[in-house]
Amino acid sequence: MKVLVLSKRSIIILGLLFILIFIIAFHRFYFFKCKQVSNSTISLNTFINNVQNLTNGKEKVAYLTFDDGPNIQITPKVLDTLKSENIKATFFVIGKYVDEHPEIVKRAYEEGHFIANHSYSHDNSILYRSSKDFINEIKKTDQAIGNAIGVEDYSSHLFRFPNGFMAPLYKSEKEKATLILSQMDYAYIDWNTLNNDSMQKYSSSQLLANLKESIKNKNTLVILMHDTKDVSNSSLVLKDSIEYLKSQGYEFKNFYSCY
Repeated sequence: MKVLVLSKRSIIILGLLFILIFIIAFHRFYFFKCKQVSNSTISLNTFINNVQNLTNGKEKVAYLTFDDGPNIQITPKVLDTLKSENIKATFFVIGKYVDEHPEIVKRAYEEGHFIANHSYSHDNSILYRSSKDFINEIKKTDQAIGNAIGVEDYSSHLFRFPNGFMAPLYKSEKEKATLILSQMDYAYIDWNTLNNDSMQKYSSSQLLANLKESIKNKNTLVILMHDTKDVSNSSLVLKDSIEYLKSQGYEFKNFYSCY
């Protein structure tokens, strides 16, 4: 039987190789874990506080947010533009559409975008039928996202009310729902800037003009767009919108930065 004898140099090389492999493996593991939303109490409290005070900042920061997806026709186009511009956004997804197109949500997550909760049905008559139904809508959406991205017990801890909290429709029910969200360690957020893509049919130039008007005298922007084409198609003007915001000195972030 032959006995393998390693020289001192070979042992050193193998040792260094082992250390290199360990560093690479640890880095990949750490990077993946950092992409998941932390469940620690300290991080959650910080996150919720930062979200609630987001628009009070004095720096010029733009948070691009997209509601009502994933949409098989529009969301990939939005993702393509964001990738080409090296911008990370936030997607407020509807759970039932996540179940239909999990591959799109997985792509968005793996490309560094924040996946947030926009209810499972986007149906106010279901969402506010009872506290139990509201909780179920949140949890079903979290589960759908978790299944899509391969993260067990996923929670974004961030919710956007269908039609927004500020809308007068179902106002008393939404006020009660905020208490439930707090108990679930959830923050909620509306927007302070929009291009009105869900209000009526606009051309790309009109959408851009709407956005320019909406950002006046604002530092931190939480921008509402939709990755659908139910009314107007924001994907067609997204690149021009980004270029304009950059020209005005805005830095782009998503809600991972609130941790």
